[in-house]
Amino acid sequence: MTLSAAQSTALAAVAARASDLSAWTATIFEHGETAWREYRSAAWYADRLRAEGFRVEEGSGGMPTAFCAEWSNGPGPVIGMYAEYDAVPGNCQAAVPWRAPRDGLGYQAGGHTDPHSGLGIGALGGLLATKAAMERHGLTGGLRFTGEPAEKVRGSKPIHAAKGYYDGLAGLFSFHPFYMLPLCNTVRWDTHCGAAYAMVYRFLCDAPEVWGAHDGAPIPQSHSAVRAPGAMDALVTMYQASKALREAMLPHQGGWSISEAVLTAGQATADNLPAGLAELQYMIRVPTLAMAEQVTAALDRNAAAAAAMTGCRWERHWVCKSRPGLANHAMADLVWGALQQVGAPVWDEAAKAVARQVQEAAGVAPMAEPFLDACTRLVPPQEAEAILRRDLPPSQANSTSDDYTDMTWHAPTARFYIARPALALPAGAAPYPAWVMNALGGIPATIDPMVQTAARVLALSALRLLEDEGARTAAMAEFEARTGGGVGGAAWVAPLCDYPPPIHFRWPEYITTPRGRDWWIPSTLPGA
Repeated sequence: MTLSAAQSTALAAVAARASDLSAWTATIFEHGETAWREYRSAAWYADRLRAEGFRVEEGSGGMPTAFCAEWSNGPGPVIGMYAEYDAVPGNCQAAVPWRAPRDGLGYQAGGHTDPHSGLGIGALGGLLATKAAMERHGLTGGLRFTGEPAEKVRGSKPIHAAKGYYDGLAGLFSFHPFYMLPLCNTVRWDTHCGAAYAMVYRFLCDAPEVWGAHDGAPIPQSHSAVRAPGAMDALVTMYQASKALREAMLPHQGGWSISEAVLTAGQATADNLPAGLAELQYMIRVPTLAMAEQVTAALDRNAAAAAAMTGCRWERHWVCKSRPGLANHAMADLVWGALQQVGAPVWDEAAKAVARQVQEAAGVAPMAEPFLDACTRLVPPQEAEAILRRDLPPSQANSTSDDYTDMTWHAPTARFYIARPALALPAGAAPYPAWVMNALGGIPATIDPMVQTAARVLALSALRLLEDEGARTAAMAEFEARTGGGVGGAAWVAPLCDYPPPIHFRWPEYITTPRGRDWWIPSTLPGA
């Protein structure tokens, strides 16, 4: 692919801001804020984008840590990109080549695993390089950049989609650090991510006196009276029943998973009073919406039974209802051309020296070439697709989950992957502990090559779409064919979001106490 003048300018712009991108990635990594509570990270992006000339709507879609930034260089096609910046509880790791939490925190605090710190700044780098090229070469059109909180619970994109934030775009580009082979330095082809439902089951024991018979004592919950088991018992019953019934919840076809997390439990009630509130979150990852509905119905039945047994009432609150993804080969081909032009990330000797330190700290003999060989190679989309399909039944159209899929129903979308730093493993050795990948995602020498590569690919792809009317026409024609007429077409799947942003739950977060800033689990535990 021959580079246009604008594309050459964009590549130079990424190179010129390499030190900025490195520092910005380190900033978001250090924040390590988790789902729905990314206050400092979202504010940082909003300030940065305003400084770069964007008009920014904070709190977009009713989500306090979301945003939508727009910039226009006159009438023309508008290109969409986005940042994610949520971290994961229990993965606090400093940007050092050994296991250590960030300063002042314990290991249970938030940390970047994917890492979204690099994902968001890689996308921002591509956005700013595209803007620089549009300004210098007089390319008309616009850019839209959304801030997407709570991706780990598939939170924001179904809400943004339902509220129209992806409508009217000529194309959307979705970048993610690679997370499984063969999806390393490649573009998704046919098999996009599947559906994802997430919900919180809330049990409330707010009328314990009506459960069971009692002796008519003036104090219904006296120590000698029959008492309601309460919300904690309901949560445990629901948790165990759903684990026991997993084999029967779905047909034995297609890849699927259910995971759960306790949000609130017990309320530390005293004496023999029943717990008044407990909440249990489920995340369902399935290929189809029908399967998601099927498992939800089973979970509803379990919740009703658990509540009846324990003297509670139950509620289901949605966190996410996300659609399966829609392919677009024209967009995939366009990004693949850019990826071939840019090439895979390159880790220099300084990065390799850090990687060897990590290997030594993890109990692995340092290697001359410590990085996984796949990280340095491109994989053609059709080849990656063939490898992915080897383990899937022919009838399964979607696999794994990520909420970028909601974007695919509103504009032609490409999903691509760039290698994050991952270490090679000697034959027969045990897998690396989780802190290894987390550390490599925060150390500048090891994560910067991914960030800069992603920025280059995004900028080249966006500019190709802006400059090439034929490419835009092909991508939109395919989008309309697959949806039966575009947004609202005969084969189009409408947004499933019919719930408010789930921002009011007791999500894990950083807190300020008389002892200073801390994670919601104290950093220093007794006996630690």
